[in-house]
Amino acid sequence: MIVDDEELARGFLRELLRPHSEIEISAECANGFEAVKAIAEVSPDLLFLDVQMPKLDGFEVLELIDPGPAVIFVTAYDHYAMRAFDAHAVDYLLKPFSAERFELALERAKARLGDRRLPLEVAAARAPAERPQRIVVKDGARVHVIPLDKLDYVEAQDDYVALHAAGKSHLKQQSISSLEATLDAARFVRIHRSAIVNLERVARIEPYGKDSRMAILTDGTRLPVSRSGHARLLEAMGDSQGKRKTTR
Repeated sequence: MIVDDEELARGFLRELLRPHSEIEISAECANGFEAVKAIAEVSPDLLFLDVQMPKLDGFEVLELIDPGPAVIFVTAYDHYAMRAFDAHAVDYLLKPFSAERFELALERAKARLGDRRLPLEVAAARAPAERPQRIVVKDGARVHVIPLDKLDYVEAQDDYVALHAAGKSHLKQQSISSLEATLDAARFVRIHRSAIVNLERVARIEPYGKDSRMAILTDGTRLPVSRSGHARLLEAMGDSQGKRKTTR
């Protein structure tokens, strides 16, 4: 499958694939939403995937599909390379690339498809400049896009996380630890083994029983705060400089 918002780019890949009779192009998509739907329908073995596209980018597409396809990223931007290989991409073709470079990537993909040893893990730790500004959640045939500015807090629920934003909750199949690794620690703090909070939503911290505390959010939500979480929260809030007040 070929996923790229530029028709010329898709056409170039078609031409490069034409001599390979063993390869069938199962679908072409011009944006991320189309790609997620098509991948679910045709289950491609190999995905040529652009990064910057309308609606959903390439990495968000990978978050919404089941593991399986070998992925070759095809993009004009070199600064996504590390993130691509964190996601176990087969190769990273930087536009413009030659036919020879394409053939090398294709051979690597065939080798990967021959053993399928590596799982797809998109939630690897990212450099600060590459941290996402939104979270995508697949809900049946629908896709919800949650800007991080709207995210209030996160709760762990078995193999899922519940994302609370603007009065609504969305379940995403992901561990809270892997989600934490993608978030900016200056904005989101793990206050408990089962909770991450947006610092801007914390109104105050109150005592709760012996050696325990509760974080009270601006909407009245109460979240447990562990001892280590309290230390992280105070550090992030700049408590030692007196920037924020807490009730002990």
